[in-house]
Amino acid sequence: MTAEGIIDTSAALRSYYAVLLGGLERYRDGDELLPLLAEDLTFDGPIAGQVSGAGRFAQGVKGFIEAVRQITFIEAVATDDGAAVLYDAALPHASVRFAEFFEFRDGIIKTIRIHYNAADYLAAGGH
Repeated sequence: MTAEGIIDTSAALRSYYAVLLGGLERYRDGDELLPLLAEDLTFDGPIAGQVSGAGRFAQGVKGFIEAVRQITFIEAVATDDGAAVLYDAALPHASVRFAEFFEFRDGIIKTIRIHYNAADYLAAGGH
């Protein structure tokens, strides 16, 4: 099964990546993203560090949404409790590889841990 197929079996992941690829005009204030996230979401990433709260994450992810042009899924594993997704994100100047790890609670995203090379991300036009 392809990564896209695995993501398609998870409503939370399918909607999450649709929001990330929807552009800032569609994103607005996170109207589509916030219902996918637990209010007490925890996020951990190389640039932002640890962020608590869905609202704070929803504000921080705007930079990625503005910069990303395309996502090519490489591998994904999803269960009812969590998921791991490996993908390349095309940014304005280059592509960067990301690994995201999710924990779900009641069908929504409880935690997100993301791994990527921050220097490569910034050099590729991410912010």
